[in-house]
Amino acid sequence: MCAIEYYTYDDYKGWEGDWELIYGQAIAMAPAPVITHQAIAFNIAYELRSHMACDNCLVVLEEDWVIADDTVLRPDVVLICDEEGDFITKAPKIVVEVVSPSTAKRDERIKFDIYEKEKVAYYIIAYPDPLRAKVYRLVDGKFDKVGDFTKERLIIDEIECPTAVDFDAVFKRFRK
Repeated sequence: MCAIEYYTYDDYKGWEGDWELIYGQAIAMAPAPVITHQAIAFNIAYELRSHMACDNCLVVLEEDWVIADDTVLRPDVVLICDEEGDFITKAPKIVVEVVSPSTAKRDERIKFDIYEKEKVAYYIIAYPDPLRAKVYRLVDGKFDKVGDFTKERLIIDEIECPTAVDFDAVFKRFRK
C-alpha cells in the first residue's frame, strides 16, 4: 500500500522555494517565469490598477491566498478588496493566471474549479502564445465565459471596484 503525503499550511510555511498547496498536495511551482510571462502579468496588473474606480482595493502580484488549511495558491495577479494582513484570506474580485506549458492543465482545470468554488468574480487566463486571454465571470455560482480577448477592452463594472483591461495594450509589445 502506498501512502500519499498530506500537508497543511503549517508545513507550507516552512518550505523553501516556490510552492502551492492544493488539497494537501505539495505542487512545485515552475522555475522563474520567462520575460514574456512576467511582462504580461505586469501589464494586466497595470491595466487593472490604472482603471480602478476606488481606493479601498489593491492589485498585487504573486501573493499567497490561504484558502484552507490544506490549500494555498499563488495567482499571478489579483484584485483584492478589504484585505488586511500579510496574505490573502478572502476570495479576490479578480484572479489572473498567465499560462505556461507546464501550468496549463492546473490553471485551466484545477485552479478554475477552485476559483469558481471560492466565488472569484472574474477569472482571466492569459496565454503568451497566441497572445490571447480567456475571461470568465461568475454567474449564479458558475463561471460563464465572457469571451476571448486579443485587442479588445474588457470593462469590469459588476464588482465593488470597477476597472478595465485593454488587451491591445497588454499584448502590444509582443506582436510581430
